[in-house]
Amino acid sequence: MASDLHRTTPARYRRIAARSVALLFVLLMSLALPAQARLFGKSPEKSAEEAVRDNLDAVTIWVDATWGFRNQGAANNLSRAHQAFSKRGYKVISVEPYIENGDLQGFFVTYQKP
Repeated sequence: MASDLHRTTPARYRRIAARSVALLFVLLMSLALPAQARLFGKSPEKSAEEAVRDNLDAVTIWVDATWGFRNQGAANNLSRAHQAFSKRGYKVISVEPYIENGDLQGFFVTYQKP
């Protein structure tokens, strides 16, 4: 009888595995979300100020196109980024759209000081 209490069944293994996967997911998300916020959560103005402060010759930023209407919102966001960097002496070198599953997600924009 005592050995029956400590017997591990396949159902118990599945529960343990499911909990382990859930715990791993939570751990990975807690590590990934702050990194994403540091990379992608900045305004173009803040990114331009940091590029000048750090004396960077070139910088690539992410311009999000997922908020609002994609055509007007994306164009306005790109214009805002271009203005912020232009004021600080940077020129646009490259604008690369990022499309996922057929939907425009945003742009990787590279600026460089001449």
